Amino acid sequence: MITARLGAAGPEVGAIGLGCMGMTHGYDPHGRDDDVSVSVIHRALEIGVTLLDTADVYGPHTNEELVGRALKGRRDQAVLATKVGLYPGPDGSPLRNGRPEYVRAGIDASLRRLGTDHVDLYQLHRIDPEVPVEETWGAMAEAVAAGKALAIGLSEAGVPEIERAAAVHPVASVQSELSLWSRDPLDDVLPYCEANGIAFLPFSPLGRGFLAGRFGSVEDLPKDDWRRAAPRFQAEAIDANQVISDAIGAVGARVGATAAQVSLAWVRAQGRYVIPIPGTKTLRYLESNAAAADVRLSADDLAELDALPRAVGERYGTVRP
Repeated sequence: MITARLGAAGPEVGAIGLGCMGMTHGYDPHGRDDDVSVSVIHRALEIGVTLLDTADVYGPHTNEELVGRALKGRRDQAVLATKVGLYPGPDGSPLRNGRPEYVRAGIDASLRRLGTDHVDLYQLHRIDPEVPVEETWGAMAEAVAAGKALAIGLSEAGVPEIERAAAVHPVASVQSELSLWSRDPLDDVLPYCEANGIAFLPFSPLGRGFLAGRFGSVEDLPKDDWRRAAPRFQAEAIDANQVISDAIGAVGARVGATAAQVSLAWVRAQGRYVIPIPGTKTLRYLESNAAAADVRLSADDLAELDALPRAVGERYGTVRP
């Protein structure tokens, strides 16, 4: 696996990371297999997929526990990232909490579940509109000062919020959705990160599996999978979005790569410090995604993909994993 730097001042990691959420949370709730997921994490480290991303709200808590189990005896092989700032509300929908005392308690709880004395990257999952970001960020900076986190990052933040946080403590990374059907960060956040040496970590770089050509209908999704209620997977939207998936597949056929690999290669091409974190809990998809690091798209390929229409439908609507 070729490597990329986690921002101008960060460590080197595999050019493709691994999002661990779906191993215990969000997708295909009846398909959980912890032993298989542990083997996927072990194989990821073997092939150079070293950046592992989790969060305390995934499960909740079960995802960090699983990752901690997988990293027992292997902690020094991984660049470990987790998140704080969301918790499940009464109906399961995520609620925000950026109070400093919540962050302080959160890092200690995450370290216990992960079975480690520090994380490499501690991220604010969402900014709490009820708490000034400077206060939340100051508490996260305390985790760095105490050696509990080596660096801190933001998720789904705009440029003004990134600047406010950076005035308190350096921002190592920004995590947001970026793919060929979610391109909003290209307008301002990603250029800002590039200009300031901040790592950009795209989640859902495969459009929750759609851009890999895996789903042509909502009926192709597992039973009780939250995507069944997501706007972009509804009948009219998924039919309209098929043109995006088809075009990606055509580029893949031309360059000798899968649609998923083309999608990841396009994401990687958006900047020096862009490290996609596709999620999977299968060895086959892990190894295929990792191979995307070696896919090279020409200027013409990239221009063709850039010209694709924007996706039909909102990212989440009223549902979230």
